[in-house]
This record gives sequence, C-alpha cells and structure tokens, in this order.
Amino acid sequence: MTLIGDVINIISGTSFVMFGIVALIVGGIRRRATGVRAIFLLGIWTILYGSQRFNNCSLVLALEPSWMVTGAHYMRAATDYLVLVVAFFTFRELTLGFVRKILGLLAAAGFVLFVLGFGKYLLTHEQGWLINYNQLLATVGLIALLPILALPSIRRNYSVLHGGGILLAGYTIFGVQALLVNLLRPFGYEFYTVFDDLGFAAFILAIGYAAMQRVYSSERRLVSIENELAVARQLQFSILPTTTPEVRNLRIAAVYEPMTAVAGDFYEFLPVDDQHAGFLVADVSGHGVPAALIASMIKVAVQSVAASANDPSELLLRLRNILSAQLQGQFVSAAYLWIDSEARTARYSAAGHPPLLRWRTRNHTLQRIESNGLLFGAPFDSPRCPCAFPARDIPFEPGDRFLLYTDGLSEPENAAGEAFGDHQLEQMLRDNSSRPAAEVSLLLLNAVRAWQPATTPQQDDITFLVIDVL
Repeated sequence: MTLIGDVINIISGTSFVMFGIVALIVGGIRRRATGVRAIFLLGIWTILYGSQRFNNCSLVLALEPSWMVTGAHYMRAATDYLVLVVAFFTFRELTLGFVRKILGLLAAAGFVLFVLGFGKYLLTHEQGWLINYNQLLATVGLIALLPILALPSIRRNYSVLHGGGILLAGYTIFGVQALLVNLLRPFGYEFYTVFDDLGFAAFILAIGYAAMQRVYSSERRLVSIENELAVARQLQFSILPTTTPEVRNLRIAAVYEPMTAVAGDFYEFLPVDDQHAGFLVADVSGHGVPAALIASMIKVAVQSVAASANDPSELLLRLRNILSAQLQGQFVSAAYLWIDSEARTARYSAAGHPPLLRWRTRNHTLQRIESNGLLFGAPFDSPRCPCAFPARDIPFEPGDRFLLYTDGLSEPENAAGEAFGDHQLEQMLRDNSSRPAAEVSLLLLNAVRAWQPATTPQQDDITFLVIDVL
C-alpha cells in the first residue's frame, strides 16, 4: 500500500512540476500579453502542489541524504500554507471589482496563517498547527468562486474568465472529489492521493485553459492594434514632404524620427518659386495617436493658410485660429521661417517653440533667434492681433546655416542626467560647419543617439531641418 502510494506521489508530483515549468515558460514567451501574470502564478501554484507530493513520498525521502530530508520537512511545512496563498493570487488576476478585493483579503489571511504556522514549526517543529484553519479558508474561497463560475451574468461583471463551461466542469470535479473524501475519511475510508490529484488536475487544467484564452485574446488584440498603428504610421509619413524644395542657393535636409509608431511632430515646406520658400516645424504636446491626429490636422490647416507663406506672423495667427477649436486641451508649439534667397533675407516667427539657430560662417558664431508668441491652445487676449506672433527680419550671407528643430533634439539626457542642450548643438555645428546639410543632419542625429545611454529608449519625437545658404 505504501509503495503504491509513493509511486503515485512520484508520478503526480513530477507531472505537476512539469506542468508548472511549462506554464512559466509559456508566460515568459508571451510576457507582453495581458493576463500573463495569471499564467506565471498558475505555474508557481502547480509547482508548489507537485513539491508537496515529493515531500510526502517516503521512498524519495529514504533515498535522500539527511540534510535534504530536513529541508524537505521545512519545505512541506511552508508549502502546506503557501499553496493556498498563491491560488488566491492566481484567481485575483482573473477577477474584477469587489471579488478581486475579497480574493486579495483571503490571500492576505492565508499569508498570515503561513507566517504563524511556519513560524511555529521553526520554533517547535510542530507541523500543521493551523492547517484546519487553512482548509477552512480554502473552503471559503471555493464557495466565493462558485457564483462567478456558475452564473454567466456575474462572471461577465466580475471576472475576465473565458470558457465558463470548462471552468465550471473542472470546479465541479474538484469540488465533488474533495467533498466525498472529506465526508468519508472520518468513517475510516482511505483514498489514494491520486483521487486528490485527479480532482486538482481537472481544476488546474480548466483554470489554465481560461487563462490562456485570455492571453490569446489579448495577443489578437495587440496584433490588431499593431497592424492599425502600422497603417497609421504609413498614413502619417504620407502627409510629410517626400522631397525637399528646389530653392536657388539653398540646400535643405530634413530628419524625422518618431518615438513610437506615430508621432506628434510635423514639418512642412511651402515653396512659392525657385527663390522663395517657407519652412514650418511643429510639435504637439504628448505622444502617440492623439498627438499624431493633431499633427494630421496641422497638415490640412497649413494648406489653407499657404497664401500667407511670405508673412510668418499672419501664417501662424491664421493657423492658430483654425486649430484652436480642435486642440481639446492640448498644445502645439510651432516655428516658421520664410526665406527669400534672391534678396538674401529671412523672416522668422514662432509659437512657444525652441529658438531658431543660425550658424554664421563669417565670424564663426552661433546665434539664437527667439521670436515667440504663445503656444497654440493657450488663450489670447487679442486673438486677431498680428502682433500675437512677432516676426524677426534676418539678413543672411553665403555660408550661413539655419537649424529649425523640436525639443526632442535638445532635451535627451545622458547617464548623468545632462541634457544634450545648446552647448552640444553649437559644438556639432561648429565642428561640421564645412560639411553639407545632409551629412550634418545624420551626424547630429547620431550624436543625439550616442548621448543617451544605450539601454534608454528614445524619449521624444525628433524632428529638425538643416538649411544651408550656398
């Protein structure tokens, strides 16, 4: 009888431990999916249950050295309580609302029993001191789960469980087996642990099925979202200029590096002829889809104000008035540069944007040009006043270079918390003043990437325009 029981314990213990290891591996592979924490906890739960079978196996204990036998006793004293704690935490991951809170309280109560019961064992080697209370707590938990598994209306409101029929079947097999064993054992009927194991296996497989259904559902949703974001990314890139304008005596390079699939940065060219063109850079507050939608609106709005391309103040004012009703509490910074290559003059205005940088070859200096009005989305006292966005006239010379950029270029921090900042920008422009615009733009982007720690993801969208006067 003992030998048969030991063989059963070895087989069932090995099976449950292997099931738990597989669950942990599956959870690791699908760690991005929603609900994967329940898979991890399920794996730990079954491993603990399986280890109990080894700890109850006299054949295994007889073959182990004395120190391992002692360790097995300690482990048994701990797992007798911890199995229930992990079980409650597993179900907590699959429930909602007040049921989640109840399971959290039951897990806390189980942990208190573990601390007291295992602590008693450490002091006196008395095992199972509070095991009856632990079983009572398990019964309360099973009763609490019954309406969630049996009643679809309650399950929809208070759980994220799929496959209610399978869950109820597993619960019923486990519950009936436990009830029969507990009722008949006081009358002298003894059962092999295989009956406990079969009931628990039916229950754990049903829970695993429900948890994996949730993971698969989450993965399908993630794939759908990723596909939609890929389409959104393509659409967003389609609204950006595909080429730089051909303007006499100018060479232009543009860099656009979104932080995520879609971005809140935007740039546009407004060429009038081969000697006149406007350059707009904008940055929507926030990131992701909401910011990208507003950036798309800016594209449409810019087309409607293109007639004011030669007047930065008027263009930004009209742009602001068009967008103001659409921003819904978000803000947009913008900078606009108009260049007349024939007269060698530029006009510049901005709305809460980082300054325009101008490298002057004649005296090798970097000039910060600020001509800011308020951010789009901020209230104006006089919404139609052209002075809302003051403009600067900038005469330029051959060899000068302009840099229009969003704050994603200047704000990245290194490991010491230092921003890339104006000093690094100035040094890059100074060291590469003789290089063409396209080459400088790549060097500048690589410098910003190198400035950040390799393990730090990009923190903001990066957009900038390099404009060289030949």
